[in-house]
Amino acid sequence: MTTNRPAPAHIPADWPADEPAARAVQDELRARTVLDETGPPPGTGQVTGVDVAYDDERDIVAAAVVVLDAATLDVVEEATAVGRVAFPYVPGLLAFREIPAVLAALGQLAADPGLVVCDGYGIAHPRGFGLASHLGVLTGLPTIGVAKNPFTFTYEAPGAPRGSAASLLDGAREVGRALRTRDDVKPVFVSVGHRVSLDNACAHTLRLTPRYRLPESTRRADALCRAALREATASAPPPPGT
Repeated sequence: MTTNRPAPAHIPADWPADEPAARAVQDELRARTVLDETGPPPGTGQVTGVDVAYDDERDIVAAAVVVLDAATLDVVEEATAVGRVAFPYVPGLLAFREIPAVLAALGQLAADPGLVVCDGYGIAHPRGFGLASHLGVLTGLPTIGVAKNPFTFTYEAPGAPRGSAASLLDGAREVGRALRTRDDVKPVFVSVGHRVSLDNACAHTLRLTPRYRLPESTRRADALCRAALREATASAPPPPGT
């Protein structure tokens, strides 16, 4: 296992600075989403969890990526990146706040990320293009989103046993699934990001949840990005007005 110290996350010079510009970029990239590929078989190769933590008072974001062996779920490699928040808070455009830090963390990896699992959404997003889709289109990697809540979409409760699923609906269109990863425990909400089928995304999610409700990939990334944020803010100047 390789653990890298936090790397700086640089905001690209052409990064959108306001909502109209970001929406235009989002529209352009959404048209490049690939939804007709199956993706890697569950339990093969490697799978990488992605998560992000913020300190909004200090305008700092920390991203973490954790590569697991898909068969054993052992950690292969992990990396973090810390930088300034890249975009103001606008619902539906949160990926623009996170992507530079996530790309900086991914850029440190020696290992092949394989399938990337984001703590968030793919096409199950008000504009059809959440973090998992955005990251997938930019990197070309197969990506899925596994979220803790259904955003604005509707679903019928899946059955109580682990593995039960129900469609997550935008009107009549299925944009994801509510998937029960533990018996009688609240489901997670799985959606396709890029280059993976929904059936395969759900199968990967079940392989990644042998003990807990949330995937091991993003559980580990969550802990790592929070630790990186604590380290970064411990040496950062206090927020203005304190």
